[in-house]
This record gives sequence, structure tokens and C-alpha cells, in this order.
Amino acid sequence: MERLLETPAVTGAPRAFLRAEGVALLAAATAVYGLTGLSWWLYAILFFAPDASFAAYGAGPRLGAMVYNILHSTVGPAALAGVGLLLDSPIFLGMAAIWAAHIGFDRMLGYGLKYASGFSDTHLGRIGRARAGA
Repeated sequence: MERLLETPAVTGAPRAFLRAEGVALLAAATAVYGLTGLSWWLYAILFFAPDASFAAYGAGPRLGAMVYNILHSTVGPAALAGVGLLLDSPIFLGMAAIWAAHIGFDRMLGYGLKYASGFSDTHLGRIGRARAGA
């Protein structure tokens, strides 16, 4: 019998605003990618690359959540964009934009940062079959 852990989650209007931020991030990052002049095939190929972090759950939920959160936080793409600006590198800027767009897409769908209690426990609420009231 699975024991459901209570994890803090954003609810109500703040949750809706966070999901709207996801839409805005997805749209803005995609527009920025378009300005780089890079191939849209690259965008399509790399869009779901951050989801490779799921593999870390094979080592347990604590490590899985940590790796997932590192690859699904806007800190990474912001740092990569900074490097891209410093080096005047369209490829780094493009990769940062793809990464940020993916994060926005996930947030738009309600996939938040993970808690160590399990993959379904996120800061935006439970996801999957265990999800209660989207």
C-alpha cells in the first residue's frame, strides 16, 4: 500500500500565475531562439533533452529529484545565455533558449520542481494518477 506524503504545493491563483509564466517563458524563449538564426531542427531535437534527467531516478528519488531540479531550473539556461552573450555565441544562446523553452513548457503543463519524496510530488502539486484537483 503506497503511503502518500504531504508535500507543500502552490494552489489557487498563484498556481495559475506560475503556469501562465510557463506560457510566457515558452513563447519568449522560442522567439529568442528564432532570432539566433539556428536551425529549427536543432530546436526540435534538443527540446526534450532536459528530460533525460529522469534516468537519475534509477538511483533513487533523492538523487533523481536533485538532478531533475538542476536541469529544470531557469538558473542553468540563464547562465548559459550569459556565456553565450559574453562569447557572442549563437549556439550557446540557442541552446539556452531551447532549455528555457522546455522549462516553460513543463511549467505550463503543471510540472514543477520535484521533492525527494517521489517524482509525482512537485512544487506545483502532485502529477500523474495521484494528481488531485488541477
